[in-house]
Amino acid sequence: MFTTIEKVLFLQDIDIFRFTATEDLAHIALITDEVFHSAGSVVFSEGDTSDAMYLIVEGKVRLHQKAQDVMIAGPKDVFGIWALFDDEPRIVSATLLEDAQLLRIDREDFYDLLADHTRITQGVLKTLSKRLRGLLERVRVQSNNA
Repeated sequence: MFTTIEKVLFLQDIDIFRFTATEDLAHIALITDEVFHSAGSVVFSEGDTSDAMYLIVEGKVRLHQKAQDVMIAGPKDVFGIWALFDDEPRIVSATLLEDAQLLRIDREDFYDLLADHTRITQGVLKTLSKRLRGLLERVRVQSNNA
């Protein structure tokens, strides 16, 4: 089991919390639940209700749409992130390729936290904005090269 301090140290290395102050990470650490899954377990399936995001402490997770791989996520990767911001059904399935230790952040707990801590909201939105800008830039470059 992680202590709150160990969770904070782990969260410092997670991209989505890059612009979140260390003292605010302590609040996030308090709403994370440690979960363990065995290789072959399904964390969630395509079409499931989006209710939480996951951070990988140890292990590998296959994100896929039916038989088509979308990505293989490993330690310090985050998956299911959009579940925190939209309640649409999952668009991929997440299956463990090996035994895994994950941290789970429930959407309702995250909303409650954001309502009380605007700096966390600002930090997460800044990261998402930078990700979106990067994606748009890649699309622009690809369309110019086509």
